[in-house]
Amino acid sequence: MFQVKVTNSMFIAHSLPDESFGPAQNLHGATYTIDLFISSNTLTDKNIVIDIDIASKILSEIVKKYNYKNLDDLDEFKGILTTTEFMAQQIVNHFIEIAKKNSIDISKLFSIKVTLNESHIAAASYEKNLNE
Repeated sequence: MFQVKVTNSMFIAHSLPDESFGPAQNLHGATYTIDLFISSNTLTDKNIVIDIDIASKILSEIVKKYNYKNLDDLDEFKGILTTTEFMAQQIVNHFIEIAKKNSIDISKLFSIKVTLNESHIAAASYEKNLNE
């Protein structure tokens, strides 16, 4: 399995209004270091998984959408608990949407995974198998 990784970061604010989240029910900030992993069983005719520059630009476009935003104020997240796991899934789904919209061939990729690192001791990931 071949894999490439691109990294970025973003700063968000949100609340998790459910008693199971304790003090995180209140508005608070999160600083995410984003690791985006793209995996493939094969390489392209240029011997790459995906053009790293293109992958990095797509991730930057996604970061721009959420960076320095209060997620509670975004219509797309009304009534949704924007947990770290959920946000990792959103980034993967947006990556796929943007790639397809820009005619980037992702048909031979095996999976796309995002890990959102909240700190050196906590992270959450979401991985989508593209062959399902």
